Amino acid sequence: MEHQQNPGLGTSRPFMKMHGLGNDFVVVDGRRTGALPDAATVAAMADRHRGVGFDQLAVILPGENADARLVFFNADGSRSAACGNATRCVARFLMDESGASALRLATDHAVLAAEDAGNRLTRVNMGAPVLDWARIPLAEDVDTLHLPVEGNPVATGMGNPHMTFFVPDAAAVELDRFGPAHEHHPLYPQRANVELVQVVSDSEIILRIWERGTGITLASGSCSCAAVVAAARRGLTGRRVRVNVPGGQLEIDWREDGVWMTGPTAHVFDGVWRG
Repeated sequence: MEHQQNPGLGTSRPFMKMHGLGNDFVVVDGRRTGALPDAATVAAMADRHRGVGFDQLAVILPGENADARLVFFNADGSRSAACGNATRCVARFLMDESGASALRLATDHAVLAAEDAGNRLTRVNMGAPVLDWARIPLAEDVDTLHLPVEGNPVATGMGNPHMTFFVPDAAAVELDRFGPAHEHHPLYPQRANVELVQVVSDSEIILRIWERGTGITLASGSCSCAAVVAAARRGLTGRRVRVNVPGGQLEIDWREDGVWMTGPTAHVFDGVWRG
């Protein structure tokens, strides 16, 4: 079932404000209306001074062969096929609503399994990483494990494209300059999410994040997954890694059936958009 975009979310539209480790979202329950916002409405809501403020917006829609369908937007109004922390937040909301301990959520990337991990933690399988240059996508056939870019980054697809750099001190990099310079690298026709990884041990990393269409964020599920996949492929870590982001910690486990992400969620408040 296709859901057509309308001119906006309309007046008096209820929403939920949620976050995963400070990576914050507006979540709109569109299961009754099937309505999607346009880019201008998303950008207006994302404004932290004149709107609600968020890193991404997620719309919950009726699911086909899944418990629900999720559509994601970046803060600039552009669409994103994946948003790991928002998926965990919505999964927790839907599990609390239904009493279920597991469910399936359809996204533009894949149908994702989610489950209650205990202690109010939520686990989501973000699917298998994309390692083929054409599917990430990149602009040309290159070695995704060693990109021809200064700093020798790794390319990974997690439903969105990632460029992962390994650095001795992630805090020392001027991410507000480094991030946008690489987000728009010509090798990435759909722009890149940019990660700075400092390896602590074979089971722990420090991660700083620049998300395409949003900027610096306190956390990112898909970026954390991409960072661990890149580190494991390079032989710098194992496949189960604690990821320290500015907002807290996620556990990433790259298994045979996909990359599983576990962490906390928060439902902060409910509101009504009147823009």
